[in-house]
Amino acid sequence: MGEIVVERPIRILVAKPGLDGHDRGALIVAQGLRDAGMEVIYTGLRQTVEQIVQTAIQEDVDCIGLSSLSGAHMALFPAVVNELKQRGIHDVLVIGGGVIPPDDVRQLKALGIAEVFTPGSTISDMANYIRAHVKPKTWDEPFETPSQIDHIGIAVRNMKEALSLYENLLGFTVIHEETIEDQNVHAIFVEVGDVHIELLESTSEDGPIARYLAAKGPGIHHIAYRVQNVEHWIARARQAGYQLIDEAPRSGGQNKRIAFVHPKSTQGVLTEFCELI
Repeated sequence: MGEIVVERPIRILVAKPGLDGHDRGALIVAQGLRDAGMEVIYTGLRQTVEQIVQTAIQEDVDCIGLSSLSGAHMALFPAVVNELKQRGIHDVLVIGGGVIPPDDVRQLKALGIAEVFTPGSTISDMANYIRAHVKPKTWDEPFETPSQIDHIGIAVRNMKEALSLYENLLGFTVIHEETIEDQNVHAIFVEVGDVHIELLESTSEDGPIARYLAAKGPGIHHIAYRVQNVEHWIARARQAGYQLIDEAPRSGGQNKRIAFVHPKSTQGVLTEFCELI
């Protein structure tokens, strides 16, 4: 027998940008598209353009449905399209809906909104349009590759003893030191040419570094690759089937934006994407 390929349902983000406080219509559309066999994520009210696009990336959606009854559609709908383009995403279908005059509909289509559904449109109309126009996800080519290894993280039991090795014996220079409170870790960065070594000492008995040391002992904890856009790499890893630890960027050492991929899916090596700010 041949391989059976099961396609995932179309994933749609229904979003309410701006200050519009009315979502009854959006909720009806969301439920109707679910009934049509699609996976629907609803953002809730009063979302910024950046929040909508970030959610679309995190949820790996095929289509964004924008709803506005506040009259701000001419500013907000194209802003979502532009934000997607700025992040290198050109394969997410963007549609709109609301009480929108015909002249505005024409302008919105010229600005990148694929279709606009006004009062009188049916759920069937929307579902059929989405099915006909959703396209497979792609990224701009050539896709960026990591520019270099940013740092190698090393878990240590005693920072003073570790520094004796790197400073006194090897002669490397400490360039940065900080405590990362939300990770319960004290970090010191040592400069080794173009690459840094990040020494990691736990500040609590149950922090992630303490757990790592209890399980594996001192040694290499992770490798961090320097990239231009952490969101791109999160989405790329998710699309390729890798298990993410971070579904969105967070703050790391040296005021960088970071995200981790689970070592179970990266040949046993905890992998970090690291973006300079």
